[in-house]
Amino acid sequence: QVQLVESGGRLVQSGDSLRLSCAASGRPFSSYVTVGWFRQAPGKERKFVASIDWSGGSTYYRDSVKGRFTISRDSTTNTVYLQMNSLKPDDTAVYLCAAARIATMWDEWGQGTQVTVSS
Repeated sequence: QVQLVESGGRLVQSGDSLRLSCAASGRPFSSYVTVGWFRQAPGKERKFVASIDWSGGSTYYRDSVKGRFTISRDSTTNTVYLQMNSLKPDDTAVYLCAAARIATMWDEWGQGTQVTVSS
């Protein structure tokens, strides 16, 4: 079983940048088809943010983060990153990493890292 550990979240100001990391242990990301980032704001449902196909590297983003966020992977360190630029208060949420063995069937989740963007 894989353990996913997110890090990098903190309090920042509007317009700042952050890079989140998701490290996998116990099983390599190469065992999964897709790795993604989701976010959940207080009182709201969890939403897809971005994903990357592990083998081919294709990336996908929700419309509201296109052009600001970039997902990437490092197979040597078994880590997935989410570079977030031009952050807005609406980006405030707990960000969770997830992995899927079948596309979009997310069966592994991390505990999340809090990102707070002040105006």
